Amino acid sequence: MSIDQTQLSKTSFKFFGLGGSNEVGRSCHILQYKGKTVMLDAGIHPAHQGLASLPFYDEFDLSTVDVLLISHFHLDHAASLPYVMQRTNFRGRVFMTHPTKAIYRWLLSDFVKVTSIGSNGYNDKDENLYTDEDLAESFDRIETIDFHSTIDVNGIKFTAFHAGHVLGAAMFQVEIAGLKTLFTGDYSRETDRHLNSAEVPPSSSDILIVESTFGTATHEPRINREKKLTQLIHSTVLRGGRVLLPVFALGRAQEIMLILDEFWSQHHDELGNGQVPIFYASNLARKCMSVFQTYVNMMNDDIRKKFRDSQSNPFIFKNISYLKNLDEFQDFGPSVMLASPGMLQNGLSRDLLEKWCPDEKNLVLITGYSVEGTMAKYIILEPDTLPSINNPEANIPRRCQIEEVSFAAHVDFRENLDFIEKIGAKNVILVHGESNPMGRLKSALLSNFASLKGTEDEVHVFNPRNCVVVELEFKGIKVAKAMGNIVDEVTTALGIQKEAPENALPAIEEVLKPDHDNVRGVDETVVSGILVSDEKNFDLNLVSLSDLRDYHMDLSTTVLRERQTVYIDCKKELIYWHLCQMFGDMEVIIDEEGITHSKEAPSKANSTSGDELELKIMGDVKLNIIKNIATLEWSQGIMNDTVADSVMAILLSVDSSPASVKISSRSCSHDHDHLHDHEDVWKIKQVARLCAEQFGECFSYKLSDSEPAADIMGHVTIGKNKASINLSQMKVEECNSNPLKGRIESILSIASDLVAPLC
Repeated sequence: MSIDQTQLSKTSFKFFGLGGSNEVGRSCHILQYKGKTVMLDAGIHPAHQGLASLPFYDEFDLSTVDVLLISHFHLDHAASLPYVMQRTNFRGRVFMTHPTKAIYRWLLSDFVKVTSIGSNGYNDKDENLYTDEDLAESFDRIETIDFHSTIDVNGIKFTAFHAGHVLGAAMFQVEIAGLKTLFTGDYSRETDRHLNSAEVPPSSSDILIVESTFGTATHEPRINREKKLTQLIHSTVLRGGRVLLPVFALGRAQEIMLILDEFWSQHHDELGNGQVPIFYASNLARKCMSVFQTYVNMMNDDIRKKFRDSQSNPFIFKNISYLKNLDEFQDFGPSVMLASPGMLQNGLSRDLLEKWCPDEKNLVLITGYSVEGTMAKYIILEPDTLPSINNPEANIPRRCQIEEVSFAAHVDFRENLDFIEKIGAKNVILVHGESNPMGRLKSALLSNFASLKGTEDEVHVFNPRNCVVVELEFKGIKVAKAMGNIVDEVTTALGIQKEAPENALPAIEEVLKPDHDNVRGVDETVVSGILVSDEKNFDLNLVSLSDLRDYHMDLSTTVLRERQTVYIDCKKELIYWHLCQMFGDMEVIIDEEGITHSKEAPSKANSTSGDELELKIMGDVKLNIIKNIATLEWSQGIMNDTVADSVMAILLSVDSSPASVKISSRSCSHDHDHLHDHEDVWKIKQVARLCAEQFGECFSYKLSDSEPAADIMGHVTIGKNKASINLSQMKVEECNSNPLKGRIESILSIASDLVAPLC
C-alpha cells in the first residue's frame, strides 16, 4: 500500500555514455541518481584493436560504480569486463543471467587468444587487454540473476526481462529511489526458430534507454528472408560454388543452422544425397552447445516441444558438421561454410574470404549487422579488391558474389516504435546505432509524438555522443509503504477483500488516490503509525508501534531533551508553594536560600549566584531558577510533556493567581513553615471528616488550629472492638479486630487519594 502524502524535490538524473553512443560497438553506459551509480555493459569495438577498442574508461571514475549489469555475451557488450574488473579501480558488483555467464567464459577465453594491442598481429602477454588469469579471477566475482527476479543492492533495485536477442539476453529495469529506467540492450520483438520475442515489463518506466541499430529501416517478412537465404545458397551450390556465411560464434549462427538443416532435409535429393556438406567452422560453438541444451527451457515453445516429444536435442544437426580448423577441410566441390567472426576482421571467416573471393561462382552471404570500419561493412560495397590480412600491401581480386540477407536479431523501426509506445517513458535515450540512422530515428520519434509537445506527457528524445552528459530533472517522490497491522486496519475499514497480499495492495492504493472517482471511507479512515526512513536504501515504511520491532529489528532510538526558559517576577517561595499544591512527587536538588527547608538539599559547588533553586518534578522534569530566569528541561515523552506544560503554565501565571495574591497580600511574622502546617491540618481534618462519615459517633479525635499536626490520633470504638489511627501518618496503630482494621485501611486509602496533590 502506498500513502499519497509525498514530498517533492527536484533531483538530477545523469546519463553518461562511455561507448555505444552514436556508434555500434564498445557499449558502455553510466547512470547516476541520488548518489548511486549503475554501469550498463562493458564491450569492445570490433573495428579496433587493443586499448583503442575499449570504451572511454579514462573519462569516468569507475571506483564510484555500485553495480555493473551485462545484457548479453556478445563481444561488443561484454568483452572488456575482465579489463574493468582486473585492470581498473572498479570495486562494484557484476550481474548477468545464468546462460550469459555460462557462455561468457568460453567466448572470452577464445577472445583472449586473438586480441592484442599492437598492429603486428601476434600475441604478447604483456600487451594483451587481459590474460586468462584475469578472466578466471573476474569470472568468480560475477553474480547471476534469474529472469523476472529483483535484486536490491544498497537501494539499487533491478529486474531482468527476456530481450529475445540471443540466449540469455536480458533487458534491465533499474529503480533508484522510485525512479525507473529500462535498458533494452540489444533486443528483438520477433519470435524466431529458437527464441521468444522480447517482453514488455509489466510496470512503466520513467526513462527508456533503447537501441537504434536499424534506425528507421524495416525488415522484410521473416518467411521472405528465409526463402531468399535458402534460394541464394541453393543456386550457388547447384552451379558448383561455395557459400561463406560470416556469423557470430553464438546467437544468429544457431538460428541459421536450424534453417539450413531443415532445408537440407527437405531437399536431400536435389543436394546430391548429402554430397553438398554444410560446415560450421567454430570449435567454440561446439563447446557452447551444451549451454543451449541446458537452457532449452528458456527458448520458445517450438524448441521445447521438439525436445520433449522426440527426446532429442534440436541442436544436434543432421546435415551440419563442425570444423575445428581449415587444416581438416578438404575443399573439393560445392559447400556451405558458417564461420566466425561475423565481422570478417580475422580468424577462419577472413581466411576463407581471401581464399574464395577470386572465384565468381562463390557467394559471400552477410546475415548479421555490419559495424562501420569492419571488413563485413566494406565488402557489402562490392569492392574490386580486398587487402590481405597477412600482407596489407597485397590486394586480392574480388569476383565472388556479395549478398546481404539480414537475420540480425535487432528491432526495426516499426517494432521499436511499438515497444517505445508500450513502455510509455517520457524520456527516451537512443544508443547502439550509427549517427545517421540514429538521427533519422530521433526525428521520426519526435514526429510521432508531436501531438504531445507542450503537455505534461511530452516525450523527449536524446541521441548523445560518447562522453556527453544527458542531465534530466525529476521531482523526487517519497512514498511510504504501509506494512503489517496497518494494512489490515485499512483493508477492513475500506471494505476491501484481501485475497492475497500482492493483489490487495494495489487496490488500497487506488482507493486512497485523491482523484479517485469512488473514494470510499477516506475521510473517515485515519491511518496512524510510525514512519521509518532508510535513506541509504530509499525505503520509507509506515508501521504501527506494535510491529516496529518485527520489521525493523536493527532500529536504534534517540531520546530528545527539550528546554524552555522564561523570565519570572515573583519569589521562589511562591513558585515552590504552587508546585507543591500541584505535584506530589518533587525532589529538591539545590536550595541555596533554604526556602524549601529541605535538610538533604545540597548547594551547588562553586556557585556564584548564591540564590539557585533546582527541583526535579515527577521524576524527570527539571526546573532550575537563578534570580529571575527559570529554565525547564525534560526528556520528550507524553507524560513528561504534560508535566512540563503544567509547570510552564504555573510559571507564566503564578504572579497573578488568586492564591498568590492572597498569600502575598497579608503580612506574616511567623515562619513559612506554618504554610505547611496549615496545609497538613487541612488534610487531617479531611481524613477525620471521612472517618466520621463512616463510623459516626464511634469515631473521635482531638485537634486544635494552634497545635502542630504531628501524630494526631483518632479512635474508633465499636462494642469490644477498638482501633487507634495515626491521622498524620495515615495508618492504623492498634486494632484488636482484623475486619475493622481492613475497613479502616480502605478508608485511609480513599482519603489519601482525595487529599493528595495532582500526580
